[in-house]
Amino acid sequence: MLNIRYELTKTPKTKPDQKNLSFGKYYTDHMFVMDYTEGKGWHDARIVPYAPLSIDPAAMVLHYAQESFEGLKAYRTPDGSIQLFRPEKNAERMINTNKRMCLPALPVEDFVQAVKAFVEVEKDWVPSEPETSLYIRPYVISTEPHLGVRPSNTYLFLIIGSPVGAYYEEGMNPVKIFVEDEYVRATPGGTGFTKCGGNYAASLASQIKAHDLGYSQVLWLDGVERKYVEEVGSMNCFFKIDGTIYTAPTVGTVLPGVIRMSCIELLKKWGYTVSENRLAIKDLIQAGKDGRLEEVFGTGTAAVISPVGELRYEDDVITVNDFKTGELTQKLYDTLTGIQWGKIPDDMGWTTKVL
Repeated sequence: MLNIRYELTKTPKTKPDQKNLSFGKYYTDHMFVMDYTEGKGWHDARIVPYAPLSIDPAAMVLHYAQESFEGLKAYRTPDGSIQLFRPEKNAERMINTNKRMCLPALPVEDFVQAVKAFVEVEKDWVPSEPETSLYIRPYVISTEPHLGVRPSNTYLFLIIGSPVGAYYEEGMNPVKIFVEDEYVRATPGGTGFTKCGGNYAASLASQIKAHDLGYSQVLWLDGVERKYVEEVGSMNCFFKIDGTIYTAPTVGTVLPGVIRMSCIELLKKWGYTVSENRLAIKDLIQAGKDGRLEEVFGTGTAAVISPVGELRYEDDVITVNDFKTGELTQKLYDTLTGIQWGKIPDDMGWTTKVL
């Protein structure tokens, strides 16, 4: 168990209007910080006022991108209490990411304790307006000042928080997705399954191209044959074809999303067939042309469920479900958000009470 030291702010910030929250714009009063030193391990856990970090200009994270991050939310329930959604799964994923990035692991129980302690301090920042939450960003950075490619000997684990509204301006309205066939996001043996900043930096060129063409996000193809669909820039992706739900396998090139995992569990509980076999983009487009592509949606912590109304691949533009949110997409959204915000019973055992 972590021995957390508390240093609370004497100058709290003015909180933003809950009715006009965007995503990732406002930050809470405090942050969780903990040091790691080779030979000593994790130490000096503390919650301190939110402030700029002081790191050496030669800190290895700035030069070699040895870092990792996670994303989860705290939700205000109708009775005013606060809960988390499957935080242990984020902790487990960070362990896997850190192993690949040669970062020190943080035990699941320490990760969850740190998140809960942070939320307890920032409880007044957890908004209560519909569709709002406190987004929580745990991350690890390498801090040793050294110019040379090797793992750092020192690290920081931090948690910051941001009260947020909808991730997409469209909200639960369908978004348009551009299928990228020039750049690749991940290849076997790489870091595609991890949550590290380099994956996202490498995706920006495609993201800009998609936005310039009027699309909200990029759907990536596999990095070897550029033949099979994998994931969207900030989401895993699901396709309902002839009643079967398809999503890319998590075999090293796709992020194993917590919402993805939860959707698969719900879909199987409801009696749907879920295929995690690879789906060729040409088969997907043909299904769209034949009218067999019934629904498409993305899943992720930020947006939860995001319906897709249009796919563009090369010269083909496919409209999905008349650009309307599908029945199954809506059911998944209503069920997940109902559990997250405590509006329906959690019969899956997914929530963790904080206060």
